[in-house]
Amino acid sequence: MIKRTLFFGHPAYLSTKNEQLVVNFPEEDKKEATIPIEDLGYVVLEDSQITITNGLIRKLVHNKTAIITCDQQHLPCSLLQPLVGHTEQTERMRHQLNASLPLKKNLWQQTVQAKINNQAAHLLYLGKNALKLKRWATEVKSGDSQNHEAIAAAYYFQTLFEEVPGFSRNQKGTPPNNLLNYGYAILRAVTARALISSGMLPSVGIFHRNKYNAFCLADDIMEPYRPYVDTMVYEMVLAGEDLEELTRDLKTVLLTIPAMDVVIDGKQSPLMNAMSRTTNSLYECFEGSSRKILYPEFE
Repeated sequence: MIKRTLFFGHPAYLSTKNEQLVVNFPEEDKKEATIPIEDLGYVVLEDSQITITNGLIRKLVHNKTAIITCDQQHLPCSLLQPLVGHTEQTERMRHQLNASLPLKKNLWQQTVQAKINNQAAHLLYLGKNALKLKRWATEVKSGDSQNHEAIAAAYYFQTLFEEVPGFSRNQKGTPPNNLLNYGYAILRAVTARALISSGMLPSVGIFHRNKYNAFCLADDIMEPYRPYVDTMVYEMVLAGEDLEELTRDLKTVLLTIPAMDVVIDGKQSPLMNAMSRTTNSLYECFEGSSRKILYPEFE
């Protein structure tokens, strides 16, 4: 089942009644709205004048609905998830924490290879040159000791947005960097939600390690999924829209990322469901019953 994403960009009062999310607006001309909580996967709260009751928060968390809040720049900045995401959480975290260094290096090698292959497939789909990316994907070694991930990313973005004068991938750079930042933030939340639901700690990564980053593992596992965000942003660039401001219409499109169709294990699936398959396969690697992470293949 595809879970819905709700976005609140204006003042609102959010409460609950009869297992429904109830929305009331300050404007008198807007009617009360209700949405079944069981249908929700993500709730994005952007406006600073949104009020949400503790009863609703409790029900959303129990439903494993990710509650995402945004900062003053309107970018997602926090994620509320349950303390207990899986019935076997303690054992699963123990397997994760006990993972050997050779295993983590192998998992990162698989992740980088999958990311570069998806980047190459995206460029080929657009009729652009991807020979270097295809070669680099085959040259990735354990732990990506030669940093092919960064080398490939620089070439990929330069080629992907060659029509955009002076473009370089930088969080504070010129558009469409703002769209990429927003899309990746949504993807990060999708990944963290799936990791927690699979009973793992999103802060303990296989490659990323930073004491100030609570989502190191999410940042690892989302890498091969990034090209799906890129293709959505690229289509916005081709459409010739004004991208200087991250408008509500642009955000509305980017908020459909969790429901995007991807191909994983030869079958089409919504991205949020595919991510759960990826995180479950990751746990099987930590547990020792598998040696391969299941990632989608860009088509």
